[in-house]
Amino acid sequence: MSYLRFAAMIVTSTVIMFGLMYLNTFALDHVWYSQTRTWMAVVMGATMAVVMISFMWGMYANTRANMAIVASSVVVFALALWLVRSQATVGDVAYMKAMIPHHSIAVLTSERAHIRDPRVRKLADQIIESQLREITEMETLVAELEKNPAVGADLPPARRP
Repeated sequence: MSYLRFAAMIVTSTVIMFGLMYLNTFALDHVWYSQTRTWMAVVMGATMAVVMISFMWGMYANTRANMAIVASSVVVFALALWLVRSQATVGDVAYMKAMIPHHSIAVLTSERAHIRDPRVRKLADQIIESQLREITEMETLVAELEKNPAVGADLPPARRP
């Protein structure tokens, strides 16, 4: 078995997982690029690399290469998890682009759940209303900031002037 083929499987699967994370958005226009989803896809890809090489250890005869895959996957996993948890690369616009699909998921769930209790339905309807309002507000702010960026708005808070 070729290690290049193994790498292609991992990269392809990681890209597919990134796309799959958008399947539960309420509307197609709520799909915005998200750094957070990118880092999560990398976390999943690194995990999958360790799982796959573990199951296929005998198919890949080079023990040093196999150990290198495991070690590099652990490093990539740790870095991507740190990026997800710290949000170190996420500034104003990136934050909103990540939150729009997140809010959209709340809309989809609130609208399509089989809710029977009227109190829960009322809560779900309030969530739908607030999330859609916030999506519109974020889309407006993204457009404004992309057209006329505020000083440091594209930087994470720790790096702003």
